[in-house]
Amino acid sequence: MIVLKFGGSSVADAACMRQVAGLVAAALPKAPLVVLSAMGKTTNGLFAAAKTAEGGDLAGAMERQRALMAAHRLAASDLFGGAVPESLDVALTDLFGELELLLRGVALLRELSPRSMDAIASLGERLSTRIFAAFVGGAWVDARTVLRTDEVFGEAVPQPEAIRALAAEHMRPLLGPGRAVVTQGYIGATADGLTTTLGRGGSDYSAALFGAALAAEEVQIWTDVEGVLTCDPRIVPEALPIPDLSFAEAAELAAFGAKVLHPATIQPAVEARIPVTVRHTQKPEGRFTTISAEVRTGRPITALASRGPVTVLTVSSTRMLAQSGFLARLFEVFGRRGVSVDLVATAEVSVSLTVEADEPLKALLEDLAAFATVEIHEHRAIIAAVGERLKSTPGLGAKLLTALGDINVEMISMGANEINLSLVVKEECTAEALRRLHRVLVGAP
Repeated sequence: MIVLKFGGSSVADAACMRQVAGLVAAALPKAPLVVLSAMGKTTNGLFAAAKTAEGGDLAGAMERQRALMAAHRLAASDLFGGAVPESLDVALTDLFGELELLLRGVALLRELSPRSMDAIASLGERLSTRIFAAFVGGAWVDARTVLRTDEVFGEAVPQPEAIRALAAEHMRPLLGPGRAVVTQGYIGATADGLTTTLGRGGSDYSAALFGAALAAEEVQIWTDVEGVLTCDPRIVPEALPIPDLSFAEAAELAAFGAKVLHPATIQPAVEARIPVTVRHTQKPEGRFTTISAEVRTGRPITALASRGPVTVLTVSSTRMLAQSGFLARLFEVFGRRGVSVDLVATAEVSVSLTVEADEPLKALLEDLAAFATVEIHEHRAIIAAVGERLKSTPGLGAKLLTALGDINVEMISMGANEINLSLVVKEECTAEALRRLHRVLVGAP
């Protein structure tokens, strides 16, 4: 069997759903499990409705609820030529009734807990899959009966062993050539049946988890681009799809800003050695990217990615000179304050490192001031060049710096990973730096 995951843009309206239905029909001989996101901007709409209710504006929240209901009923009516099946009509009525009750509860208490937000957010996927399953005549499975998680609402951690057992019980008996099984991405449930979510973008993760649990032949991620590109096409219009990627390359690109994949998506597939393909819903015969543990591309540079803004902290102290334990003390402060570090570069009496721009730094800086001085440089960006032969290709560093020309590089990190060379520039220089690097390193014959 195979897994087909379709994002929100792929199921944004009735026309899009018809396109997806055609792709599912073509995959029926391979016993597809279809994993859907919420329609279009539905998740944003649900978050907005919840926040409106939290502010005590029940009328405003109900207005947003009615707008969401109208959009979904319009899509259903369009798909079925105005004659929506009674069973689907009842399912939609029940789901919007559930949403109304949740919003009324939030408005009454003026409190929006992560648990309540997950219950509200889950309705987007439950609505889209009800409509789509009815349209294609597929079996509908509530992902919450299979995707078991812990109780960290909003960023729940899946439990693969439990998922494997539950998938065998609730999904495998329904799968077979000639029929589709439809379920939701992004959502799961605790052992007690409480609804959880995997975080924004978690539908890709769900697809990989289901694929691993069911030993799928392939996990297909259908989106609005022809695979993983050599750079962000909004910045570098000449960026090209990459035919194949190793899992290691894909993980690095995802972690450093490539938007096609959720960073955690590939991990279940890595462990199960299942290939992941990234395809364009509107161009099913077009180019696509295959990500596999078996791929060995041998390219010095495969692609570029960027992430920003980030903040650079340079921590200096003469106590570092010929002293042991300084780095342990330094990173103990970061760990205690819950501040995650991305890149690190060390000198004789200083350490430079990057953190996300929205990290709360006040308490951290107070702790560091007890034994070091700290310089802060905000509005920076990380640019990552990723390729399997990056470290072993002579002269590549010189070529990179030459390409950047007058763009100042404030920090370089390479060595901890053989396939990633990361550098830090001012945020306003990011786009030009990417264009120059892409032209010379990726675009060169």
